[in-house]
Amino acid sequence: MSVAFVPDWLRGKAEVNQETIQRLLEENDQLIRCIVEYQNKGRANECVQYQHVLHRNLIYLATIADASPSSAVKSME
Repeated sequence: MSVAFVPDWLRGKAEVNQETIQRLLEENDQLIRCIVEYQNKGRANECVQYQHVLHRNLIYLATIADASPSSAVKSME
């Protein structure tokens, strides 16, 4: 299950750190590989569930990036 799927009672309590972000990025890599594999096999319907999880992960990462102080973004450049 995706690390972005968090029960309502835990939302806002999880610490967002580099390890969490790295796990999401690795999960996204695997999701993309699965999606491509299913598409190459002509099984596009089966990849929809993976696309939904990937979309949720990307929205979560974008939300984290938007909430980060601009100084943290500048230090990464």
